[in-house]
Amino acid sequence: MTVRVRDECGVGTVLGVAMIGLLVIFTLICAAVASLVITHRAAQSAADLAALAGAGSVSAGRDPCSTAADIALRNGAALTACSVSDFTVTVEVAARTPRLLWTRYDLQARSRAGPADGRVSGPGPSPRGIP
Repeated sequence: MTVRVRDECGVGTVLGVAMIGLLVIFTLICAAVASLVITHRAAQSAADLAALAGAGSVSAGRDPCSTAADIALRNGAALTACSVSDFTVTVEVAARTPRLLWTRYDLQARSRAGPADGRVSGPGPSPRGIP
């Protein structure tokens, strides 16, 4: 009885190429997810800064929405909505991702800034006694 041994020469090369291909795909997916997270954080930061600038403009007597739009633009986002209620400014911004899989995505962020209790205190001690 004769036992034939199959020639398995080259199997390691095929397996190595397949593993490298999977590693490249995994790396590209991780880079795309990281890009989405970074862009969303940038949009949220732009929204926070725009809302704070808008709230400061309300107390200074200037137009809060134009100030918020300028600050959002300087931080890499576009102002998509702005509303003012008393001394509270609410803004929505959109930031565009780098090209991912042949397309770009617009990520939205919203922020609100103004007095915590809706009232603006004048000069003098604060209600809690903190200067």
